[in-house]
Amino acid sequence: MTDTSQYDALPTDTIDPRQVIGGARASGTGQVFHAVSPWTGEALEPAFTAGSSADIDAAAQEAAQAFASYRHTHPVDRAVLLETIAEELEADRPTLVARAHAESALPLARLEGELRRATGQLRFFADILRDGWPFDVRVDTGSTGPTPRPDLRLMQVPLGPVVVFGASNFPFAFSNAGGDTAAALAAGCPVIVKCHEAHPGTAVLVSQAVQRAVAKTRMPEGVYSALLSPAHEFGAELVAHPNVSAVGFTGSRTGGLALMKVAAARPRPIPFFAEMSSVNPVVILGDGANAQTAQGFVASFTLGAGQFCTNPGLLFVLDDARGKEFVSAAAVGVAEQVGQTMLTPGIARAFSAGVERMLARPGVTERASGTPGESEFAPAPRLFETTAGAFQADPTMQEEIFGAAALVVRCTDTADILACLAHLEGQLTATLHVTAAEHDAAREILPALELLAGRLIVNGWPTGVEVAEPMTHGGPFPATSDGRSTSVGALAINRFLRQVTWQSFPAELLPAQLTDDNPWNLPRRFVCRETA
Repeated sequence: MTDTSQYDALPTDTIDPRQVIGGARASGTGQVFHAVSPWTGEALEPAFTAGSSADIDAAAQEAAQAFASYRHTHPVDRAVLLETIAEELEADRPTLVARAHAESALPLARLEGELRRATGQLRFFADILRDGWPFDVRVDTGSTGPTPRPDLRLMQVPLGPVVVFGASNFPFAFSNAGGDTAAALAAGCPVIVKCHEAHPGTAVLVSQAVQRAVAKTRMPEGVYSALLSPAHEFGAELVAHPNVSAVGFTGSRTGGLALMKVAAARPRPIPFFAEMSSVNPVVILGDGANAQTAQGFVASFTLGAGQFCTNPGLLFVLDDARGKEFVSAAAVGVAEQVGQTMLTPGIARAFSAGVERMLARPGVTERASGTPGESEFAPAPRLFETTAGAFQADPTMQEEIFGAAALVVRCTDTADILACLAHLEGQLTATLHVTAAEHDAAREILPALELLAGRLIVNGWPTGVEVAEPMTHGGPFPATSDGRSTSVGALAINRFLRQVTWQSFPAELLPAQLTDDNPWNLPRRFVCRETA
């Protein structure tokens, strides 16, 4: 249990509200705005001033200048930068957690854990850099035989300055010093963060910690900037800047699709990596439909007020005696739930609107409703039910309701489940609950799930994304803009790298990473195929 007394006396209104642009701090000249209390809707001090086009240009110019040298830094030096950022964040932990709590209503224990996750993934990428594998060096020395082949040497190189959009639901792990920032810096790319307007105080505190780490490690000042604005146009202008080479985004489908269009419409289109929308379907077969599984389902889709990107919002169950008992048990569990204050008043209102849309759909009934929480913006968790036929007839039933709401679909048999899965859009996760008796049926369903999602879970729940080398946090559109990518795990770095091959180069012109003596001691795949 977290000791909250350490936060009671911490001020949340003595924050330097200026933006971070390279090694400087800059006051905006645009719209004045405040963070808003999630509990009351009242403005929180201090006031922030939105950045301008001039600030975007200044940050982008600084990033381009920094890229010229940062792209050539040794992986160990980048590792030290990431580790120093982690240390600076840990040094500011009480202040960071207190401010994030005030701006997001997320529990202190949750924020403590999320900050540990953020520093852990910084160190995770640092370890990967120390191993040297992101360069992915491959050498084929060619052949001088009757069919000569050239000397070919390949490695990954960084793309250039990356824009990262902070996420509303993860003020530490997916925002200013979160996974996208860590991956881009590890790849050798400077970062410009568009701070999320819901937690600007947390964002500037984190950014100032990063700025200190950049200075301590003597990295180029422009390797990190963080800009403030509540305007959607500001983000679009940032994506459109000619010095920007890639974008990392976590947020709504509406926002992600709008920015995707901007990235694609540039004179030089750039990669846009967005995580946008997922209902994370669950399939339950046979004896997997039991009271314990029902409790797990309710706990998973209501976790964090349903504001994780991996909360399961859609469940398929057989319409037999076990399935009916499962739904009844889940309904009892939901009725016992009390609503939690959501991240912002706007998100709470959007949740209520989503619930009303679901109730208005033909064939949908409400099975259970919890109790609203004490604050105005803590709506009751909801559980809905429909049939497989109604679900297949209405594609809007699979739309995400961001919050603690889920839809159960009753299916006649495995074929019915497969028909429903065929109607689904791409997802971050897909979960299957089975016992050994249902393994034959599971083999029928798993190929459909593999095509549907980036991570498959058996007899567990998708909430919680482990920071580990084999992890995928991505999936086919619209879960992400590019189903080949992940924003968590070792391969997250690959989004911000591209392959370059050096052909027939004399040794003195090769980059150090590709020379035979390998002074950086990088792992490499070395091929020598002489032909007679």
